[in-house]
Amino acid sequence: MANRPQPHFPEPDTKHFWEGAQAGELRYQTCNDCKKVNFYPTAHCQNCGSSSLSWNVSKGEGEVYTFSVVMQNRIPGFQELGAYAIAYVDLDEGFRMLTNVLVDGDPTQLVKIGQRVKVEFEKQDSGEYPVPVFRPI
Repeated sequence: MANRPQPHFPEPDTKHFWEGAQAGELRYQTCNDCKKVNFYPTAHCQNCGSSSLSWNVSKGEGEVYTFSVVMQNRIPGFQELGAYAIAYVDLDEGFRMLTNVLVDGDPTQLVKIGQRVKVEFEKQDSGEYPVPVFRPI
C-alpha cells in the first residue's frame, strides 16, 4: 500500500473534499449563481467570484484527457510504485482532475487517451485520508 503525502490538516476550503474521500465519495462544488462547476475546491467561484457554492457527489466516472508515465521517482511515498501513470481525467460532471490511473501491468501499454475510468479510493498507511485514483472501466 502506498504512503502518499497527506494533508497536514484539511483547510476550510478542502475539508468537505477530504471528508468525502473518507466516505468513498468524490465531491466537487458548483456555483449557485453562475451554475459552473468549481474544481478544485475554493472559497469563491473561479468563474464569477461568488461565495455561494454547493457541494455535490460525482459518479466518479470520466475519461483520460492526457497522461504521462513516470518511470522512476525518488520521492518517499512514490518510489515503491515503480512505473505509474499521472493523468488528467475529465469527469462526466464537467471538471478535470489530476490523478493517477492504476493498471495491473505496464502503464505505457495499458493507459490510453480517451479511455473510460472510474474513481476508487486508495487507503494510505501513513494517514487517515484515502487518495482518489482511477482505474479503467
